Amino acid sequence: MISKKLSTILTVITLGFSAALLVGAKEQGADKPVLKVDASPVTQGNSGVVTSYADIVEPVQEAVVSVYSTKIVAQRVPTDPFSQLFGGGSSRVREKKEEGLGSGVIVSTDGYIITNNHVIEGADELSVLLPDDREYPATLIGSDPKTDIAVIKIDAKNLPTVTLADSDILRVGDVVFAMGNPLGVGQTVTMGIVSAKGRNKLGLLENVEGYEDFIQTDAAINMGNSGGALIDAKGRLVGINSAIVSNTRGNIGIGFAIPVNLAAAIMHSLIDTGTVSRGYLGVSAESVTPEIAESLSLPEGMRGVAITDITPPDGPAAEAGLQRTDVIYAINDRQVTSLEDLRLLVAQSAPGSEVKLHLIRDGEELVVPVLLGQRDELPNELLAGVAATPLSEDLRRQLNVDARVTGLVVTEVSGDSPYANRLLPNIVIVEINRTEVTDVASAKEQFKQGRNLLLVYYRGVYRYLTVQMD
Repeated sequence: MISKKLSTILTVITLGFSAALLVGAKEQGADKPVLKVDASPVTQGNSGVVTSYADIVEPVQEAVVSVYSTKIVAQRVPTDPFSQLFGGGSSRVREKKEEGLGSGVIVSTDGYIITNNHVIEGADELSVLLPDDREYPATLIGSDPKTDIAVIKIDAKNLPTVTLADSDILRVGDVVFAMGNPLGVGQTVTMGIVSAKGRNKLGLLENVEGYEDFIQTDAAINMGNSGGALIDAKGRLVGINSAIVSNTRGNIGIGFAIPVNLAAAIMHSLIDTGTVSRGYLGVSAESVTPEIAESLSLPEGMRGVAITDITPPDGPAAEAGLQRTDVIYAINDRQVTSLEDLRLLVAQSAPGSEVKLHLIRDGEELVVPVLLGQRDELPNELLAGVAATPLSEDLRRQLNVDARVTGLVVTEVSGDSPYANRLLPNIVIVEINRTEVTDVASAKEQFKQGRNLLLVYYRGVYRYLTVQMD
């Protein structure tokens, strides 16, 4: 995944060793994890000289684990060694075992572990290695590609755990430590500071239309650190290591972690329901620019989001009386400075909960309560009930897709989807309305009302099919 702004010089690297799509379900009767939480600030501004952090780091190391994934992929190989040179010839399918490595953090004494979605994607088997060399098979409780969070569980008791901090009060300049198993060398601790907060325009999750709110750090993290812990100077978990930006595929001091407040909220939802429920407001909007601020007679320097449309007409925003040109600048006293802020804060709120929107309408400041609806979505939803993902090299090998084929692989079609009679899992969508597609977000933009022409590749054959959008 490559940030649009950095794509010419930098590579975005997710830090696990595996990739595909796997969504787990809640274990029936599973108890909710009991978490340790300390929401106090890391410092009151009167810190003395510190010569060692060993006493802080050592207890946390016991709760940071290695996560191993195994998956079986199908690979077509020629039976005639000369067929690859001269074309043609027969072939056979051979199964190949691929192994991946990432990290995880134990958050409850009964074995709940937070890691990254991309660490466990596509895995047929999962196992967890503790720092004391105990190894357990792991069960996937659930995963959320839109935030790159997954929850797994091992059958063990009285495990060491981390204490969760309040990542909302983390400050730029706070000392942090990254923990994990980089490149398989063994558990490693590196030190740095919080370089930035609220990074939400990196494009790391754009292929799944994800929700970005990353902590940036210069603490050295590398491949294999995915799912590991980012802790503060009190030894509390503040983030889950997720990705780096690099032009060398190694650490250059630009790493990203998912804030623990977001990770914990996703974890609770996955444990309770096996899925993630997100709030829904029902507006179209755009970030306030100087031109928009001037046209709406907003105060100088005003930042926020201007509503451009209320959709649907019977949605939560319409019910609350929101209007076009309303400018939202805060939700529940949390500042909204961009469309990404609005999208994230609404998605983090529970469906059915009431939020207070602070807005300006015709020069007057208002506080409008809104009862949020629920956003129903499949990971990577391309059409209603149809999920797809870019054709990766892993999927290409698994599905025996010709090297010349590019596009999106349909990964799931729900039984009640209006397109269930037209699309099947493992179909590769190459073009939509004669436009090549490579990611879900841009592919969705190619659909139009009425008849749509798709070029697809399935079982070695190209063909056209149509889908009707009413």
